[in-house]
Amino acid sequence: MTDADQLIETLANARVVLFGFDGPVCDVFAGLSAPEVARELTALLSAGDEAAGAKAARTDDPIEVLRIAHEADTELGQRVEQALTAAEVRAVAVVGQPTPGAAEALRAARAAGRGVAVVSNNSAECVRAFLELHGLREHVTEIVGRPSEQLHLMKPNPFPLITAAERMHIDVTSCTLIGDSLTDVQAAHAAGATVIGYADKPHKVDLFSEVQADVVIEHMQDIADAFTAA
Repeated sequence: MTDADQLIETLANARVVLFGFDGPVCDVFAGLSAPEVARELTALLSAGDEAAGAKAARTDDPIEVLRIAHEADTELGQRVEQALTAAEVRAVAVVGQPTPGAAEALRAARAAGRGVAVVSNNSAECVRAFLELHGLREHVTEIVGRPSEQLHLMKPNPFPLITAAERMHIDVTSCTLIGDSLTDVQAAHAAGATVIGYADKPHKVDLFSEVQADVVIEHMQDIADAFTAA
């Protein structure tokens, strides 16, 4: 079976298609950089807890800063989380167009009668803002974003996938996730869903094969093409 056939078959068996957001739909921090956001959050954290701020200064990942904030203090964690959500909303406003082929993939999935959800470790607010900005909100049935104050429930935990499936009144094993990271594959495997690895960088082709993604694609347009071919 060719990769194209495998992709068509995987999508044919999916009643719901779950899209990761950062990567498959857009490059969240392409305009407002992640290290810049991490520095903003670290400054906010340092003002409330110097030790936690010093720890956070060693990372340029906003989500990691948020983890450190929540570990330090509940109220500080909430403040940093609100600041991160606001930064994500600012970021998607200046990110430019969706990932090439993403809009076509969303439209094709809906046209093929599939349910469509976005499951993301970014905030639901920024996903909603981006989809509305680009006229794509009508193609997405559900949005499951970062669980507030419960970072342990983010992918690779299967919780976001299970939540999306429950909201759409379907068993999660009837879903296919399209994701661009190892955590996406791990979350799908844990949920019992099929998973399409979107290799937006060359090294990911081998990575996704090694961790047994059901199919590996290098272009989001492949999703739209597979629905059309089917």
